[in-house]
Formats: sequence, structure tokens, C-alpha cells
Amino acid sequence: MNYSVFSFFSGSGLLDLGFEYNNYNIVFVNEYYKPFLSSYIFSRKKLGFCKPKYGYSNVSIEDLKNDISFQEKINKEKTLGNFFGFIGGPPCPDFSVGGKNKGKHGDNGQLTKTYFELISRKQPDFFIFENVKGLLKTKKHRLFFQEMIDFIKKSGYIINYKLLNALDFGVPQDRQRVILIGINKNKTCKKAPEIINNFNWGGTGISNHLNLFNWPSTNTFSENSLLLAPQNIPIQLTVEYWFNKNEVNTHQNSLSYFKPRSTSKFESIREGDVSKKSFKRLHRWRYSPTAAYGNNEVHLHPYKKRRISVSEALAIQSMPKEFVINPELSLTDQFKTVGNGVPFLLSYCVAFQIKQLLSIILETDKNDGNH
Repeated sequence: MNYSVFSFFSGSGLLDLGFEYNNYNIVFVNEYYKPFLSSYIFSRKKLGFCKPKYGYSNVSIEDLKNDISFQEKINKEKTLGNFFGFIGGPPCPDFSVGGKNKGKHGDNGQLTKTYFELISRKQPDFFIFENVKGLLKTKKHRLFFQEMIDFIKKSGYIINYKLLNALDFGVPQDRQRVILIGINKNKTCKKAPEIINNFNWGGTGISNHLNLFNWPSTNTFSENSLLLAPQNIPIQLTVEYWFNKNEVNTHQNSLSYFKPRSTSKFESIREGDVSKKSFKRLHRWRYSPTAAYGNNEVHLHPYKKRRISVSEALAIQSMPKEFVINPELSLTDQFKTVGNGVPFLLSYCVAFQIKQLLSIILETDKNDGNH
């Protein structure tokens, strides 16, 4: 079975990469903000990937609902007999606990509703929706999320969702995100509701047992200092492990960081002090707080008198070291597109598990004599 993907709110393609590495075919990419789309194109060229079959689009997702040429692309995938899906994470500031909190009435909040409407109208075989934990943690957002769930169920989908922590997938970052999957009833068997309800999300569950490890607290900041790793910590979840793994100092985005006029403020913050809303200094032998480089969120390098670089931010997002953000973007856009993205290892695992799920459904359907 071939799996085709239409990608929305694509940014620089961090979510997409997990699907690409699982041999899904990204056939269409839609990103409204041109600088992010340019970075998507740049990164794929660097990786040697082919241009999507139906190309790149930077129109509003609202416009796609009635776009005849877009419908023709979908019809072609149906004719080819490919399993085709929609994936996307609409912009989240309106639902973020630390963001604008305008919810469904904000400009970005409305895009979530539009995405579900597009799914309802175009009827992909499966879809992915990703967003911030505020959708579940804040009452008014939770009510809106339930509205969307009820709507998409009535549109013919069996769904499952979960609040996932990137730490459970090997990402050196305490990042919780809602992931919702939907499977079109027209592509399922009688046992599909039970199969989807028992969907295996993967992951280690380590985020629920972090207190079992000997994590360091804070250390006096000392530039270029050496510090041995403590015993009894999962080293693969630490910032320093990923900095070394991704060779961040020689990466093409290694010099992309904000350079302040004075570094005196940076010197006073202890290594590992992430207690403040801004100017959090990462600890080399701990995982990072959520990579959200906006709203004055500033992460400092553990042992250098500067902010982290884009290459280091990519490492914190568990991206392959070959992945590069277009250096021609403004620094603000570079950090924003990295922080907005889904960590690669989380995306990879979700993409893998969905393919397993679809295979189980198809095999069950076949064994039940429906084919």
C-alpha cells in the first residue's frame, strides 16, 4: 500500500520529516508564510528529496476548501488507489497557556476550525491534528476541542487522541502536545473502532518517572567549563548528548544566534536555572524546557555567554544533523520555525504507529472476507 500525504501549516517541515522517513509520500505542501515555505524547499533540496508531486502552495487554507485544482489532486490520489492523508498543526498561540489565549475567536484559533472543515469536506482516508496542551488544560479551549471532535466524528471519522510528551520518544525536551488521529470509516472494518481505541502511541513513559533519576539542579556558570555527567540519568535525553550527536558547532546553522551588545546579564544566570519566564539557562546534563522561541522566551547556552544557536535548537528538537534551516531567513523566523515544529522523533514514532494501525485494519478487513 502506498501512503500519500497532503501537508498543511507545514512550516519548515519538521512534522513532515517523520512521515518522509517512514516512506510516506508527501505529495502536496501548503504553508501560507513564504519565508517558512522557502525554508521547507531549502531543507528538502539539501536532503536530496524530490519536489512534491503537486508542488508547494502558499494560499490560505480557507481558499483550498473550494479550489477546483486542489480537488483534482485529491481525486487523482483516489483514482490511483493510494491511502491518502492530511497532516498538520494549525498555529497555536490562541490556545497556548502562555500565549494570546483568544481561543477559537483568535485568527489562529479559527484556522483550527478551518482545518477540520477541510478534512470533513475532502474526506482523506486518515488525518493528523497536532496542537498545544492548552486545548485540554483550559476549560474554554477544551470545550472547543470537544466541538471539533464531535464535528469530525459526524463527518465519518473514528478518532483517538492523547497528550504526548516528547521526552517519551527520545527528545531532550519537556514538551507536551495533543496529537489526534482520525481514520475514515469508509476505509475501516467492523473491528476498527476497537482497534483504533487501542491504538499504540509508542513511547517509553519516562516522563512520568523523572523523579527517579539523579538530575543535576544548578551550577555556577563558567564559560567553556567542563562538567562530568552525573550517574543514573538517561544520557540520551540531555542537551549535551544531542549537541554532540548533531555536531552543532560545525552545523550550517551554528552561527545563527542573537548577539547582544552586552553579555553581563548572561553571566549572572546559573547553569540549569530555568525558573524564570525568560532567560532560562539550559543545563548540559538535563533536558530542555519546551522549545518555544517567541513571547520573549530566551534560552541560554549552558556554558557559553550567549543564546543558543539555531543548530542547537534543532538538536533540542531531535532533528537529524543533516537537516538545515534556510540561513537566509531572519533570525527571528529561523527560531520561530524551529520552535513551532513537531520534534522529529515524536513525529517519526507517530507516523510509524499510524502505518502499523492502517496495516492492522486492512489485514483485519481482508481476513473478515471483505475483499
